[in-house]
Amino acid sequence: MLSNGQQDTTGSEIARLREQIEREYAASVWALTGLAAGNAQHAFINARLERMDVSFRRLSELVGEEQATEVLCQIFDGRT
Repeated sequence: MLSNGQQDTTGSEIARLREQIEREYAASVWALTGLAAGNAQHAFINARLERMDVSFRRLSELVGEEQATEVLCQIFDGRT
């Protein structure tokens, strides 16, 4: 069982990871619709997706893969 301090820290990390995923997703969507083109656009989007993956994997460790996937779906659906 986690102490209150550990729960607060874990909750803060979960919130931080969710915000990080939201920012990376928004940046990748912007790159698809923005002025960037070609290889620069691809590299930019790829970097954002890789960062999202790192955050998603850590979130999965904290809350489980099913709940982490639900968070990702909410972000993708605009239900943040």
